[in-house]
Amino acid sequence: MTELTAQQVQALIREGLPMAEDLDLRIDQLEPEAVLARVPFHAKLVRPGGTLSGPTIMALADAAMYAVVLGRLGRVEMAVTANLNINFLVKPLPVDLLAHARILRLSRRQAVCEVELYSQGNAEELVAHVTGTYALPLA
Repeated sequence: MTELTAQQVQALIREGLPMAEDLDLRIDQLEPEAVLARVPFHAKLVRPGGTLSGPTIMALADAAMYAVVLGRLGRVEMAVTANLNINFLVKPLPVDLLAHARILRLSRRQAVCEVELYSQGNAEELVAHVTGTYALPLA
């Protein structure tokens, strides 16, 4: 297994999923056990009511889970989302949205992840809480 940097994981995600480029998805930190990802605030991501859209929040959470899996296992581009459960908790502020993802359990066939999403500068108040499972390709 080859260790990947945050920049390499960001590039892999943007190459494999062009929508990540549209969101300006960024992987700020990549550690063996956790990832910090971000979507910079932009008016095009806002829905009626003046808040970030649900699809934007879900996309960041899913990408953060994928990033933490890549960070742990290396280039497993064929890992796919098998389940994503999201609880929207509070309206995000009009600032960058951050996601802190970690793997709760890793087996040969799946990675169970948790993601905490929050507005930049307000880490104490979660915007959303996500749990999800990534199905891993057979080696």
